[in-house]
Amino acid sequence: MAEPPQTAALPRGDARKQPAVVALAALGVVYGDIGTSTLYGLKQAAEAGGAPTPDTVTGVVSVILWSLILIVALKYAILILRADNHGEGGIVSLLALLDARHAPRGSWRASLLIVGLIGAALLYGDGVITPAISVLSAVEGLKIDAPALAPMVVPITVAILIALFLVQRKGTDFIGNIFGPVMLVWFVAIGLLGLLGIMRAPGILAAISPHHAVFYLIHAGPGIAFAVLGAAFLALTGAEAMYADMGHFGRLPIQLGWFAVVLPALMLNYFGQGGLLLSDPHAVENPFYLLAPRWAHYPMVAFATVATVIASQSIISGAYSLTQQAMQLGFLPRMRVQHTASHEKGQIYIPVVNWALAAGTLAAVLTFGSSDALGGAYGIAVSMLMAVTTVLAALVALQWGYNPLLVAGVNGFFLTVELVFVAANMTKLVEGGWFPLLMAGVIAFLMLTWRAGWLLLEQQRAKLRQREDEFIAWVLDSPPIRLPGAAAIFTAASTGIPLGLTHHLRHNRVLHERVLLIASITTDEPRVDPNQRIKLVPVGSGITRVLFYFGFMETPDVMEGLKLACLEPELHGIDPENITYYFRRVMVIPTHKAAGMAVWRKSLFAMMHLNANLPAAYFGVPAGQVVEVGLEVEI
Repeated sequence: MAEPPQTAALPRGDARKQPAVVALAALGVVYGDIGTSTLYGLKQAAEAGGAPTPDTVTGVVSVILWSLILIVALKYAILILRADNHGEGGIVSLLALLDARHAPRGSWRASLLIVGLIGAALLYGDGVITPAISVLSAVEGLKIDAPALAPMVVPITVAILIALFLVQRKGTDFIGNIFGPVMLVWFVAIGLLGLLGIMRAPGILAAISPHHAVFYLIHAGPGIAFAVLGAAFLALTGAEAMYADMGHFGRLPIQLGWFAVVLPALMLNYFGQGGLLLSDPHAVENPFYLLAPRWAHYPMVAFATVATVIASQSIISGAYSLTQQAMQLGFLPRMRVQHTASHEKGQIYIPVVNWALAAGTLAAVLTFGSSDALGGAYGIAVSMLMAVTTVLAALVALQWGYNPLLVAGVNGFFLTVELVFVAANMTKLVEGGWFPLLMAGVIAFLMLTWRAGWLLLEQQRAKLRQREDEFIAWVLDSPPIRLPGAAAIFTAASTGIPLGLTHHLRHNRVLHERVLLIASITTDEPRVDPNQRIKLVPVGSGITRVLFYFGFMETPDVMEGLKLACLEPELHGIDPENITYYFRRVMVIPTHKAAGMAVWRKSLFAMMHLNANLPAAYFGVPAGQVVEVGLEVEI
């Protein structure tokens, strides 16, 4: 897949930094999850294979190695990173590239939107399980030298996770700068531990040949082969972060971090764990920690806990970013977004998301109680997300004009491999795989309900809006009292007269001398050129439409945009600090009138709409300048 012309090579704000410096920062954000998979990945795969015989150990290590090479190195690091939206990656960027949200209902693009939203919901399922299994597996290292502490593993894990979620509202910028260096030391440490294991049994290096993986899976039998594949997939979890975080760091630093640091460290550690199992099959109890000398066990538990907290923090921050993008594109209702760093707009905190993740993560720890049990819940959501990403990326490649046979061959190969992993993980459905799927299903259902309900609401409002020429004729034929100053009326549409203005004029018969009709429009690009941010459209009779364009990665700072708009000659003399801002508070009334959704889903949408963050608060308008106009709309 060749590079599209609009791709950004380095992240905004870091364009002058050396790729190696940016790659160091990426180690803490992008690779925390996959880097801590060494704590439980090989252990669970080896246990799934039965007795850790030499053939089993060599076969399992070979399966993990070639899974990392094919899925992470070849698919993500080399190919998928090219399917970017002006430098941004992730499933939301793919949906924006495919223009799925503007597709007519019933079209294949509209179906893509459903698939993509399910993929986005699967990320939330991943976000719940990752902190739980990562921190739990780190703390379980205490049981090696102090079995009496086994009952304390879950309480300690719960305490660490509660502290992690409590600190979110204060922002993590103050510790974010050390994530990269800490994870660099982590990768060096696990690589050195792996060398110790390899020296115990150099024969494990035979696993480099892929025939060991193939022969083992063929001869193990379908039941064991699928169990091993499902467990080995745990070593790949976190790979999707490479694509999702590309916009923050750039393609080259992410590739540099993977090939220069992460992949070599992971290979050494997995081979080291395999070598340890060849020399001591009883080490299958916890091969990661038993690689370390006895004196280093407790320090490694502490270090692993720090590393898993870093991995968890990256997942939580990613959930905030995903939620903000989904709100911008109209896939979720508006929620309160707090900026935790004045100098960095990307540092955000969304209370609803934070506590929903906290509840889900703590429920996972308390329900499953161990990393082995959680392993049954992990992997299904991630493997399905990988398959969805492959399908969407293939469609983007076709849209960009690449050879259909080449796209079908390459993406078809990866999709086949990932569907095998999906099938293997499905064998864990009863063991716990239902948990993330249930969460993802609920979130996807809410997103689809919000999307469908919003479209119905907008259809009904569009029918009620006056045409601009009709409204101006009405004002000229029956002039209202004109109040001095200016008023700004926020509207969801870029055409027609807002219902709030029509009702206000009909009942009060007054109109400000200057009226601004303000609409915030989210584009399918991640960021909008500041020179293209504002568009002024004269309507007549002192009324001007002000359109603000924001990318789906941007926070819609309408107040700042309005200050700039008032510097234009068309709005000369208007002071944003003295404007009266009118917002409509819409009360949605579910009925049987409009087709498109069952009444009970309309009722659910109405409840979500009622509890959404009010537009005035979302856009940061000063409360003292706000007038709200109530409006009932039946759907």
